[in-house]
Amino acid sequence: MTVESVKPEPQIYAESELREPPLAGGAVPVLGHGLKLVRDPLAFMSGLREHGDVVRLKLGPKTVYAPTTPELTGALALNPDFKIDGPLWESLEGLLGKEGVATANGPRHRRQRRTIQPAFRLDAIPAYGPIMEEEAHALTERWQSGETIDCTSESFRVAVRIAARCLLRGDYMDERAERLCVALATVFRGMYRRMVVPLGPLYKLPLPPNRKFNRALADLHLLVDEIVAERRASSQKPDDLLTALLEAKDENGDPIGEQEIHDQVVAIVTPGSETVASTIMWLLQVLAEHPEHADRVHDEVESVTGGRPVAFEDVRKLRHTNNVVVEAMRLRPAVWILTRRAVADTELGGYRIPAGADIVYSPYAIQRDPKSYTGNLEFDPDRWLPERVKDVPKHAMSPFSTGNRKCPSDHFSMAQLSLITAAVASRYRFEQVAGSDDRTRVGITLRPQKLLLKPVPR
Repeated sequence: MTVESVKPEPQIYAESELREPPLAGGAVPVLGHGLKLVRDPLAFMSGLREHGDVVRLKLGPKTVYAPTTPELTGALALNPDFKIDGPLWESLEGLLGKEGVATANGPRHRRQRRTIQPAFRLDAIPAYGPIMEEEAHALTERWQSGETIDCTSESFRVAVRIAARCLLRGDYMDERAERLCVALATVFRGMYRRMVVPLGPLYKLPLPPNRKFNRALADLHLLVDEIVAERRASSQKPDDLLTALLEAKDENGDPIGEQEIHDQVVAIVTPGSETVASTIMWLLQVLAEHPEHADRVHDEVESVTGGRPVAFEDVRKLRHTNNVVVEAMRLRPAVWILTRRAVADTELGGYRIPAGADIVYSPYAIQRDPKSYTGNLEFDPDRWLPERVKDVPKHAMSPFSTGNRKCPSDHFSMAQLSLITAAVASRYRFEQVAGSDDRTRVGITLRPQKLLLKPVPR
């Protein structure tokens, strides 16, 4: 399954034809719609399409615009009148900084993409295959029959180790993965609150939640400083992403600054590990909830490998396994909410969008829309077979975004997700155990509340 990035033909509207989007119902004094976004954000965002193709929201004192259709969210992502900015990215600045590829715009973003893109080219991915294989099989070998697996820590461990060993070529032990797992959980929860309830100075008070958030954020940045310092001290220059950053030049031909190097590493390690780990958690949940598809993955792997351990080179042949991954990402996208900001007076779908306005939209809502998908809430990997995928509207499935902000690591992520799914499903069946809670936990990303599984050897 591929996601197209072709710019649609723009519709031309006269100024007099532009309309004011309708205001969504349910706003309360001071907080606006922020209270609904805190209490039940997924249901709230999923229900907005009933009110129009574009609607207005109130988040505190701000008016925010929300497109609700695949066509308009695709147009938004491809339109240069909208840049990366808004409540989500403002809330992420404490983590990602202002100088990394995730938050930069314009010429700086283009230069940074050129620096990191070689590490994620399709022809570069096979070089990471042995590491992905080793980590995927190490994951299954750690598990013992009948023991309880904490899927949060296990998913973060494998995601962080693959990212570190492939892209930063460091010797990163499990202790760092655990630090990252704990810190990211705290940071992303706090950032979501700051996005939907922008209470400004209150978040600077020395209250226990604020202190916990600040400690977690400080530990994340310390971890990145350790990674960069160790590489500099080693004087080694492996052919990896960190070497590319340390040798990168700015627009004037000078070495890029220390802050940009720091922010780039943060943008590579933390959001990537968070989103991949969250997806692995959902894939483990899917294998437990849908044993019929777990069995199909097992049988497919057996038919391709003949009983040997699955390898990176097998991934392209594992059609159903890949479709299981895609369908899991459709129903439970790690990145469920995105924001942009209008750089000039513009329009979207015939609605007037003023300069400086914030835009918010939900891939979760788009990818579950009954107007786009038959059986929209059903887990159906076969909807991605060639004869059926043509029925999915353009831009109704964009797990890695689209346009010039498309995630550069899409092939890298899909390869490891498919390989990990194949490795675990070919070796185990899974059962949820007492104390497990697979309800959705909402933060900047989506993950199960507390997924505990028992592996049963096949």
